[in-house]
Amino acid sequence: MEIAFSPPDISQAEIDEVIDTLKSGWITTGPKTKLFEKKIAEYCFTNKAVTMNSATACMEMTLRLLGVSEGDEVITSAYTYTASASVIDHVGAKIVLVDCGRDSFHIDYDAIADAITEKTKAIIPVDIAGVMCDYDRILKAVNKKKAQFRPSNKLQEALGRVVIIADAAHSLGATYKGRVSGEVADFTSFSFHAVKNLTTAEGGAVTWRPIPGFDDEEIYKQFMLLILHGQSKDALAKTKLGAWEYDIVSPAYKCNMTDIMASLGLAQLKRYPGILERRKQIIEKYDRGFDGIGIDIIKHYDEDSTSSGHLYLTRLKGKNEAFRNSVIEKMAEKGIATNVHYKPLPMHTAYKNLGFDVKDYPNAFEMYENEITLPLHTLLTDQEVEYVIRGMKESIGTIQGGGNVLVQEIFEKVI
Repeated sequence: MEIAFSPPDISQAEIDEVIDTLKSGWITTGPKTKLFEKKIAEYCFTNKAVTMNSATACMEMTLRLLGVSEGDEVITSAYTYTASASVIDHVGAKIVLVDCGRDSFHIDYDAIADAITEKTKAIIPVDIAGVMCDYDRILKAVNKKKAQFRPSNKLQEALGRVVIIADAAHSLGATYKGRVSGEVADFTSFSFHAVKNLTTAEGGAVTWRPIPGFDDEEIYKQFMLLILHGQSKDALAKTKLGAWEYDIVSPAYKCNMTDIMASLGLAQLKRYPGILERRKQIIEKYDRGFDGIGIDIIKHYDEDSTSSGHLYLTRLKGKNEAFRNSVIEKMAEKGIATNVHYKPLPMHTAYKNLGFDVKDYPNAFEMYENEITLPLHTLLTDQEVEYVIRGMKESIGTIQGGGNVLVQEIFEKVI
C-alpha cells in the first residue's frame, strides 16, 4: 500500500469551475478573484479580504502596509517554517525569535513581553497544524508593553501597540473561543498552497479586524496598490469604456491572485465544511489508535478551540533524532510518507548566518528532535488510516527490539 503525505483533493467541481474560467476569456485577476475575496471575508466574518499569490506575500505586504522597515523589530516563533521570519528580513526589519513553550508547538507566551522593545512593531504568532494560538495571552503580553510602543505610521498609531499578524497558513476554519481564524488577530494571513486544506495551487489571503479611524475599503485599496505595481487601476477596472488611463503611485510589487486560482478556491470553499469534518474523523481515528502507547499528540479539539485539522503532529516521547529518523525510514519502507514539522529556524544555514543558535531555543529543539507528522488528508480511506496506525506501531516496535513487550502492548490496542 502506498500512502501519500498530502495530495490535493480536487473534485469535478473544481475542474468545472476552472474550465468555466478558461472559457470566459478572463484568466488573470478578475471577477472570480473578487468573488473569492468576498467569500473569504464572509467565511471569516470580516468586512474585506485580499487574495495574493501566497501567504508569504500576504504577511510581507501587511508589514509594508504597516510601514515596518529598517530599524524596526518583529517577533515570531523559532518553531515554524521560514516564511514566518523571512518576510521580516524582506522589509529590512530585525527578526526576533522566541522559543516555543515547554512541551508546546506554539510560541512561549510568557516570553513575549520580555522580547518586546521600543523598536518592536509587530509579532507574527504561528497557528501550527491548524491549532490557533492563545491570542488572549498574546494580546495581554503586547498590552503589557503598550507604554513603550513607538508607532511609525498612522495605522500603527491607531492600533497603539505591537500589531498582531497571525501566520494562519494552517488554520482556515479553526476557531478560538467562539471566533474563527481571520477575525481574531489584527491581521491574519492564510495559505492556499497545494498541500493546504483548501487549495488554489498557490495562493493566500489576508483579512483584518476593523481599525479605529480607518475605512476597510481604503485599507483594501492600499493592499491593491502594493500587490499590483502601485498601479491605480487593476486590469478589470481598465476594461470599462474609456477607462484605460492609470497612474503608478509607487514602485510596488507583483503578487496578485489570478481567476484560475480563484476558481479552484471558490469550488473548494463550497466543499470546505465536508473537508473539515473528514479531517476531524481521521484525527479521531488516529487519536484512538495511538492512545496509551507513549506517543504525544498535538491536541486539535478542546473546550476553547477547534482545529482546522491541517497536520497530525506526533512526538516519540523520550526519543532522539536518530530514533525518529529510523522510524521515518521504516514507515517509508511500508509505503507511508511522513514529514517533520518543523526543523527550528536556528538550525538552518540562513538563520545561523543571521546569528541565531539553536542552543538558545531548547524547547524548540526538544519538540523537533522526536517529531513525526503523519499523513492527514481527505483522500485517505479508513483502511489507509488503520494501515498508517499499524505501520507506526510496527516501526516503533521493530526499532525498539522487534517483537519486544512494546510490540505486544501496542497490538492489544483497538484501532
